[in-house]
Amino acid sequence: MTPSIPSRRALVTGAAAGIGLAIAKTLADKGWHVVGADRQPETVRRLREEAEKLRSGVQGWAGALTGVVCDLTLESDIARALDEACGSDGELDLLVSNAGVFPLGTPIEKMADADWDRALAVNLTAAMRVMRQSIPRLKKGRDAQIVVIGSRNVAAPGPGAAAYSASKAALVQLARVAALELASDGIRVNVIHPDAVFDTELWTPETLKRSADRYGLTVDEYQTRNLMKTRILAADVAATVLALTGAGFLKTTGAQIPVDGGHDRVI
Repeated sequence: MTPSIPSRRALVTGAAAGIGLAIAKTLADKGWHVVGADRQPETVRRLREEAEKLRSGVQGWAGALTGVVCDLTLESDIARALDEACGSDGELDLLVSNAGVFPLGTPIEKMADADWDRALAVNLTAAMRVMRQSIPRLKKGRDAQIVVIGSRNVAAPGPGAAAYSASKAALVQLARVAALELASDGIRVNVIHPDAVFDTELWTPETLKRSADRYGLTVDEYQTRNLMKTRILAADVAATVLALTGAGFLKTTGAQIPVDGGHDRVI
């Protein structure tokens, strides 16, 4: 009798909503054992509900989806999330570094120290600490990989987004160094750059209308202001993460992949 292959294990940060939740659900739907980590109190409930939907909707579902509430700026919370995500041998196959904050748009001249410090603490330092604790576990995993969720702002920043853009640019540099360091261990490190993902809780109909008005556009025009004139959804980013775990990317590391419908300033 052929022994069964254990499910692959993933930790997704910032998984209570938006892109992170879409990634966690997509991986779990394909049979991964996924732990979603987030500081939001409703994290455990939300992921439990999504797991129940998958269990009832997918016959013979072999995956798992659980949540853990943690503050990724705390080393002890990171260790707890990893303990939850890893197998009995401490192995991890995938880290999706997605957690981040976007401070309100502020010119550098009026930048508050607290906003700058928080962007760096969450978007960069916390991501480094999660990566640092994950690496020994990834070395035990199968086709192990780190996927970092970057931003279109890395290549094409906008005014008023200095804290976010600078922290995300530094995060990508961290990922590039990690790709150099971990290749000899068979661990791939790749970056996805989403843009204009509006189907998240951050974007209410009111905020969408307000932003569209600022540019003199309709809401539909604002949501599709890319070269392909298409909406970018959280599920599109999740599908790209899933693709990176497949056979087609087993020999790819250090890549930066846009999911933005094409942006003239980036291209």
